Amino acid sequence: IWYYNVPHTKLAKIKGHQNWVKVTGEYLTFPGGGTQFKNGALHYIDFIQESVPDVAWGKRTRVVLDVGCGVASFGGFLFDRGVLTMSFAPKDEHEAQVQFALERGIPAISAVMGTERLPFPGIVFDAVHCARCRVPWHIEGGKLLLELNRVLRPGGFFIWSATPVYQKLPEDVEIWNAMSQLIKAMCWELVSISKDTINKVGIAVYRKPTSNECYEKRSQQQPPVCSGSDDPNAAWHVPLQACMHKVPEESLKRGSQWPEQWPARLEKTPYWLLSSQVGVYGKSAPEDFTADYEHWKRVVSKSYLNGMGINWSTVRNVMDMRSVYGGFAAAMKDISVWVMNVISIDSPDTLPIIYERGLFGIYHDWCESFSTYPRTYDLLHADHLFSKIKKRCNLVAVVAEVDRILRPEGKLIVRDDVETINELESMVKGMQWEVRMTYSKDKEGLLCVEKSMWRPKELETIKYAIA
Repeated sequence: IWYYNVPHTKLAKIKGHQNWVKVTGEYLTFPGGGTQFKNGALHYIDFIQESVPDVAWGKRTRVVLDVGCGVASFGGFLFDRGVLTMSFAPKDEHEAQVQFALERGIPAISAVMGTERLPFPGIVFDAVHCARCRVPWHIEGGKLLLELNRVLRPGGFFIWSATPVYQKLPEDVEIWNAMSQLIKAMCWELVSISKDTINKVGIAVYRKPTSNECYEKRSQQQPPVCSGSDDPNAAWHVPLQACMHKVPEESLKRGSQWPEQWPARLEKTPYWLLSSQVGVYGKSAPEDFTADYEHWKRVVSKSYLNGMGINWSTVRNVMDMRSVYGGFAAAMKDISVWVMNVISIDSPDTLPIIYERGLFGIYHDWCESFSTYPRTYDLLHADHLFSKIKKRCNLVAVVAEVDRILRPEGKLIVRDDVETINELESMVKGMQWEVRMTYSKDKEGLLCVEKSMWRPKELETIKYAIA
């Protein structure tokens, strides 16, 4: 990547010997290493599968959460194995790790493991990975590890590569013993401990149970099972709880069965979407799901890919600002992009459906800033978002956030009612953005604009933006 896009060299100095990142003239280069895989992420990834064949990258395991991602080389190289990885740095203390990841075209968010739940639904990740992620999993009743338990699918793997797994220093032994005690109490099964002789690290792999039998047989109910009223999918500004949610066992409950193997799961209607349920658009849930996918396949193929003059080879990081079933992202499956699906907190909770398809996303309130660095997305897509949020958010502030997220020469595609389209067109023209396309029919409109390099010369303090 261009050095001047992310002008930080601290990480190269601190982690250069581990092949994280190096300064090469005007560029920063990423040899593909990491603290636990100095000799390359691909060997490390393949070693995990050799140790635990059931991981089955890109088939059984499709959506992964990488905690303490560094510059996200693990997630970046997992693309080669057909895996989509949500990477985040709980501290990002080495300066701009997540920004490096996004600049490389690898999915990543800034997120903190502290007092609140991560912005994901329960039981959606096929695997969770932590390579020297420096999170004290064992303290405070295991509250942080229990948060991983919340988001990990029953039968999913926790892959832990850290010094307590393979070193015998007093501190490591103490952590290993505390972790072993906690993990046993959580009913996770230790599937494998293996030593990677090339990278000289050890990897422990655990599996989350698929039934509640072990929970019920524990002599001590610590950590406790969460109360029935505690919604495992409630994640927006919800305090962490040191408890475990019961595993769904009824055959038609989400999480009771593993999804279809990738890529079949992308188009398969989730088994737990029932005809008796009403979908977002008013049809039965399975019909709604199918109709949404057909709609977006049509729109993407006939309009977005060919009718807008977008050079898709320059697009990598995409955000669907108001996703519903992930149909837009699914329709982009054959293009070399990844899509961050955003579910607004005041919308129906369809994010579990998106994960079930082998895609990923995040909860968000567009009245607040999105958890990313400036200028990190190449294309933003908003389907009937702005007309909905302007009823409760300041539209100018939301457009300013769009400007912050989108990189210069990035594209914004908006589908909305004509009144909202006209408002937005006026705003983006005021920012000197180029209107690439505008179209309206039957009070519905389409707008495609390109962000320019222009910046205002006069400064104005926006009082409502100050906490």
